[in-house]
Amino acid sequence: MIFDSHTHLNAEQFNEDIPETIQRAKELGVSEMAVVGFDTLTIEKSLVLSKKYPFIYSIIGWHPTEAGSYSKEIEEDLQQKLTLPKVVALGEIGLDYHWMEDPKEVQDKVFRRQIAIAKEMNLPISIHMREAIEDTYQILKEEDVRDIGGIMHSYSGDAEWAKRFLELGMHLSFSGVVTFKKATDVQEAAQIVPLDKLLVETDAPYLAPVPYRGKRNEPGYTRYVVEKIAELRGVPFEELANQTRDNAHRLFRID
Repeated sequence: MIFDSHTHLNAEQFNEDIPETIQRAKELGVSEMAVVGFDTLTIEKSLVLSKKYPFIYSIIGWHPTEAGSYSKEIEEDLQQKLTLPKVVALGEIGLDYHWMEDPKEVQDKVFRRQIAIAKEMNLPISIHMREAIEDTYQILKEEDVRDIGGIMHSYSGDAEWAKRFLELGMHLSFSGVVTFKKATDVQEAAQIVPLDKLLVETDAPYLAPVPYRGKRNEPGYTRYVVEKIAELRGVPFEELANQTRDNAHRLFRID
């Protein structure tokens, strides 16, 4: 019923209990998920999981905090893996000005290069944006991503910025942040996104929603994100769950 559009079941925090985590997700109504790989190790683990489980898909790309290590060899390997049948998007890519592992110019170059690859391969993109909303918007606008579309993953901006990203043809995906009491800007944004552009996620093991805030997040907790957005929008839980699942299927071209 529920599609977790962005999770890191490939993170080391799940090394000991992946089958149990998946079972708990199913019990909470999460029937499908996209596992995101963002460097050599996590990309490989994502591909292994999507090959093993029919309801798991892969999103792979080179994270902005890894931009300094991006190379011709990495790019060639990435391009080859992006052709695999269970890979549904390129990501997470973007800008991260919080950690600033690499200069803005390096992040910008790697971000634009991966957008170009996504356009060449006709794949949607999943965007990581941390303390870099203006520059992220500008790059997406300049690179004209409307034809491929994609996801503003774990959207944390306000309603006005949401409208601007929607104008670029992007989907907005909401994580456990939308359940936080003080996240009023994010809650307002979740209410104005057209239903056909709305996605849900966990970003597990990070950003656990209320009532598990501060603990390890897991894919099953997407349920609480759906519950909160359904409450905010005044729509039935099942309707929102099914709509966001259908949106993921359409964006990722899953039959």
